[in-house]
Parts: sequence; C-alpha cells; structure tokens
Amino acid sequence: MKFNWGTGIVIAFIAFISFIMYFVINMNMTDKYDTSLVREDYYEAELELQNDIDKENNSKSLETNLTWKRTDEGLEISFPESLDSDKITGKVFLYRPSNKQVDFETAISLSNQNLLIPDKRLLDGRWNIRVDWQYNGKSYLYKKEITY
Repeated sequence: MKFNWGTGIVIAFIAFISFIMYFVINMNMTDKYDTSLVREDYYEAELELQNDIDKENNSKSLETNLTWKRTDEGLEISFPESLDSDKITGKVFLYRPSNKQVDFETAISLSNQNLLIPDKRLLDGRWNIRVDWQYNGKSYLYKKEITY
C-alpha cells in the first residue's frame, strides 16, 4: 500500500473522530460527571417564580431586611428589630451547590430576633440560603449566596 497525502488526511480524520468519540462516550458513561438537574421538581419550582418575585419585593419594602453573620456557634440570621418575633413563621433552606447530601431545611424558631443554625450542620464553603417567612399574613423571601 502506498502512503500519500490523501491517505494521511483520511487517517488524521479517523484518528480525530475516534478521539472525540472516546471523550463523548466517557463523559456520558462515567458517574463522576453527573448531569442531573439541580432539583427534582424543577418545572414546578419554575411555576412558583412570580410568587417568589412578589415575596422578594415585600422584603425590599421593609425598613431593614434580614442580615446574617458567622459566629462561633454557627450561622446567625437576624430578623428586623421592628417586628414581633413571636409572629414570624417560615422555613430556612440551605443549599450546597457542590453536594446535595448536605442540603437541609429547618423551621424558623427565633430567640431575640435571631435564628441560629449550628456550626456542626454547616461545612466551610459556598451556600445558597433561602429564608421563606411570613409576618402578619404577608410573605417575604430572602435569598443570598454566602461563603461560610
């Protein structure tokens, strides 16, 4: 068989296609590269988007919004001082983008306008915090990306 430039181009195309196919198959078959959705109920959550926008607008209308800080005991979320802490209800959801096994949700139970999430429940790194709360029948939403 005579090896000329035409044969070389065909071999180069075959090698390139083989190289690309190897990586495509490897990416789809390996569990290391998980391509699942962030949420199982993605479409239902999308339908609730307008409600979330309304709740965020309610939060912006407050004199002071929620604040957070890291303490020795854990993550401390402070609600506005002007509100009666006994009338505040809702949930706090902490989402870890890198590991969904450590995501958790907790009910709001305040002491002196503050909610403490213990340090043992939180890993260092990035978290998305979502506080969905109600006060006197009005709903509020606070979302923030934090680094703990």
